[in-house]
Amino acid sequence: MADEGPDLFSPPDAEAPRPPLAERMRPRTLDEVVGQDALVGTGAPLRALADADELPSLILWGPPGCGKTTLARVLARGPNTRFHPLSAVTAGVADVRAAVKQAELDRASGRRFVLFLDEIHRFNRAQQDRLLPHVEAGTVTLIGATTENPSFEVISPLLSRARVFTLEALSEQALGRLLERAASDPERGLGGSGVALPPATRDALAHAAGGDARRALNLLEAAVALARRRGEADLSAERVRDVAGRAVLLHDKDREEHFNVVSALIKSLRASDPDAALYYLARLLAAGEDPTYVGRRLVIFASEDVGNAEPQALLVATAAMTAAERIGMPEARIPLAQAVTLLACAPKSNASYAALGRAWETAEELGAVPVPMHLRNAATPLMKSQGYGRGYRHAHDEPDGFVPDRNLPDAVGERVFYEPTERGAEKSIAERVRAWRERRRSRR
Repeated sequence: MADEGPDLFSPPDAEAPRPPLAERMRPRTLDEVVGQDALVGTGAPLRALADADELPSLILWGPPGCGKTTLARVLARGPNTRFHPLSAVTAGVADVRAAVKQAELDRASGRRFVLFLDEIHRFNRAQQDRLLPHVEAGTVTLIGATTENPSFEVISPLLSRARVFTLEALSEQALGRLLERAASDPERGLGGSGVALPPATRDALAHAAGGDARRALNLLEAAVALARRRGEADLSAERVRDVAGRAVLLHDKDREEHFNVVSALIKSLRASDPDAALYYLARLLAAGEDPTYVGRRLVIFASEDVGNAEPQALLVATAAMTAAERIGMPEARIPLAQAVTLLACAPKSNASYAALGRAWETAEELGAVPVPMHLRNAATPLMKSQGYGRGYRHAHDEPDGFVPDRNLPDAVGERVFYEPTERGAEKSIAERVRAWRERRRSRR
């Protein structure tokens, strides 16, 4: 009889491929979760819910790779609980309807049904409305995961029936612990690979991952595979550069030097030294730093250190950051260089930043003192009858566009927060502010 070939329904001779390292190393208990101590540490809110075997509907908000899916799975591992994952990217009305039907059956048998909806912000209002009555009735315990602000992306009725927990991007220290665990674990990790993970390479991996645990473990797995093919016993930073898709910072071997170069850039800008600032910008970009990260630092500097002495500085820095994000390297260095030279050569003032610090201290010191009546919003007839908004004068109705009324609460007294400098464009602001304050004082 002729050979009919392999039976399509028989098990294959070769073993099925192992899941990716990031999936194998996914924490199975809260004790294995790293980097979210504020939520799962001793006495923290999610830890307390798990210990009490209570699981209300939740929204987990945080950047990619911070552990949203992991936390959902761990929290739903309680006894007599079904965990049903859906992705809002691919799920439709039929998927939600099927999930609700199963939830109703489970509820009738005394079983808890947890619907994990990844990327919940991708569900439109109508889709979220379909979930609402089942969440409200307790038929479904919803755990939504989102990288977007749920205040804007989740409908208010659904948001009011769920507790929102904010997760942070994982620190490099937390990623380092995760990488060490994966590199040494012989069962789920790479402990049997024969490739060691030196501390310097671990730190380079943690930095390249950008706070994303999944990316960190994917990079480690790829780098170890490459090292094994080349017969290397130690994982080098060079292998990390090979798989990271961009250079790992050459100045970041011990992490400290990276921050030294960033500090040198900012302090050179503050010292009005464009040549030094350009040199440190080049150091960062040549070493593979993310240009968007540099852009963010320039935006902060433009507001904190240049401020109203050159109001255009913030616009130029913001535009440079946006351009760097959209066009990428190598062209991103061009708008960044423009912003660096403008910021270095601009007049400097931190008066706005310092003023906020003084106002912040006063707000914390005095607490929630009453807002003056004329500034309050008379949203209802009752509030209007109680004097809300009475006596308010609209600046545009005044001859010179200025209202000399006092707007600070009486408890603040005569404190002054904003003290403009005499540098750059802020000099004219200082003249106006002095005149306005004198008019307010004379009126009182």
